[in-house]
Amino acid sequence: MATTPSNPNSGSKPDKSVDPSQQMLMREVDEAVRSDELSGAMRKWGLPVGLALALGLASFGGYLWWDGNREQALQQQSEQLVQAMDQLEAGNLDQADQQLALIDGDTSPAAKASANMLRAAIALQQGRTADAVAFYEQVVANDRAPQPMRDASLLRLVAANYDNMDPQAVIDRLAPLAQADSAWFGSAGELVAHAYLDQGKLEQAGPLLVSIAQDDSVPETLRARTRQLAGFHGFDAIEDVNSMMEDLQADGAAGAVAQ
Repeated sequence: MATTPSNPNSGSKPDKSVDPSQQMLMREVDEAVRSDELSGAMRKWGLPVGLALALGLASFGGYLWWDGNREQALQQQSEQLVQAMDQLEAGNLDQADQQLALIDGDTSPAAKASANMLRAAIALQQGRTADAVAFYEQVVANDRAPQPMRDASLLRLVAANYDNMDPQAVIDRLAPLAQADSAWFGSAGELVAHAYLDQGKLEQAGPLLVSIAQDDSVPETLRARTRQLAGFHGFDAIEDVNSMMEDLQADGAAGAVAQ
């Protein structure tokens, strides 16, 4: 009997390769699915995304326009300040005041604060104390103005209007500035000390005067003034007598040389 030839592939795994036509069909189906997903996403999110992009571009364009106008306005106000200063140097107080009145506080609170402080100085020079106080009050009340300007205006306001103020009002308004860690300690503290003296409160005025007189950061003229006032009321503000005498002798020698 003839034997059946053995199959060389007998016992091997069947071929799992895919027909090329089937591979092409699978790719077409996959691309169709992705296309449908993209179309669905665009239908769902296309309008919101488009609006967001449009708003973003519009906002950016608006910012550029605002920034350009703001820079132009700031430059104009700087020129007005310079012109007003020129008028002041020339002694034309009324013209300077008119120029300063044109500065707009909405564009630059700092420029407006500077203008009001200058207008207050003009008013004081012309004897218009009430107007000066009003200008200083505008700076103090403007929370958009730089804090140093507001503090300086408050100090000048109280100094200019001290005789018309109740001593307790002076103390209350300047209390934050009359602290040892304040840049205005010397000037504000001196006014507060005078207010205490007007109230007859030596126990508050004396130590404050001594603190000012012994503070190295305070100008020497102010230290000397408070040292004298403290001594007049029986408070010793001299830490080192020898050092003070040497300073006085040095100042006297410098004055003799200058003469």
